[in-house]
Amino acid sequence: MNTPYESELKALKRSGRYRERKLRDESLLDAASNDYLGLAHKKELHRKACETLSRYQEHAPKASMLVNGYHPVHAEFEAALCAANGFEAGIVMGSGFNANIGLIEALVRKGDVLLMDEEYHASGVAGARMCEGEVLFFAHNDPAALKEALDKARGKRIIVAVEGIYSMGGDRLAREIIELSIQYDAILILDEAHSSGVIGEHLMGILDYYQIPPTPRMIKMGTLGKAYGSFGAYVLSSKHISEYLINRAKNVIYATAPSLYDTALAHRSLEYIQHNASMLREQIASRQAIVYDILKIECAGLIVPIVIGDNHEVIRLQEWIKNEMGIQVGAIRQPTVKKAIIRLIARLDMDEIRLRQVCERLTRITIK
Repeated sequence: MNTPYESELKALKRSGRYRERKLRDESLLDAASNDYLGLAHKKELHRKACETLSRYQEHAPKASMLVNGYHPVHAEFEAALCAANGFEAGIVMGSGFNANIGLIEALVRKGDVLLMDEEYHASGVAGARMCEGEVLFFAHNDPAALKEALDKARGKRIIVAVEGIYSMGGDRLAREIIELSIQYDAILILDEAHSSGVIGEHLMGILDYYQIPPTPRMIKMGTLGKAYGSFGAYVLSSKHISEYLINRAKNVIYATAPSLYDTALAHRSLEYIQHNASMLREQIASRQAIVYDILKIECAGLIVPIVIGDNHEVIRLQEWIKNEMGIQVGAIRQPTVKKAIIRLIARLDMDEIRLRQVCERLTRITIK
């Protein structure tokens, strides 16, 4: 039999959960990607990254970081991230998915307890399935539920895993969850994939937003393929935890070091964000105000989720918006979300007039 998964594929098609790759249509306005600040389109950042690489004999890392793949480009970016975020040490990694798996699998040892938000990213859930400790999920973004879990948890180490801004619902992490983790002396993993570069006075993420200084038990994971307009990830922590990860995280030990170009590009993006934080904050706030004015949705960042509920209908609506307006939005289906959503990203590259237009069209969906 040459089609061993035929029945599974048919079931996915019947349920509206079938996925396929499509080449990006550059004629469409992008309101689907996570390039929140539009930095993936800034050619000067590309040129600066190429200038950085031109100073070295090689343009690729060639090996694992623990062989001879750790490059000055990596080290310089790690130092810049630490200075910008107030952490002692950093490690650049291959991707957010890669980083979450490696981080969680390494940290949660036998006898430990991991308390994970029920809406934590799939990469973290995958890492949790690989770890040796006990894994418990608590109600989404609910401080009372976390406190109850912390009161009951019995382990050598207690580790809490949450997101700064949640990728599908777009809601912001409750401050009380950070404070509870500090109070209970838990190790706190902050997945800042969708908050770093988007919130905070300096646009450095959730700790910056709440003005909470990092503690030795906090770990920040951020991605470079979203607000930073590049590819890859990083983990910031104390020197002690960074030393541990270098010795135990399989994605660091056994994988080729991250791309030098992508790392250099992300470094240039970090500099751009730092130099233009005030202007970027104003543009983000303006788009949040437009979304609230028309759709009455309060955005913590730039993610605008509109619940549709039906997997087939959300695909139809995505096509309707594309054909009517020339705009690409996300159609997110189960099991990624509990109920299918249209996911609009109010990217800074999108003209405010067009954002108003698409929000007004979306009221035809939400008001029936």
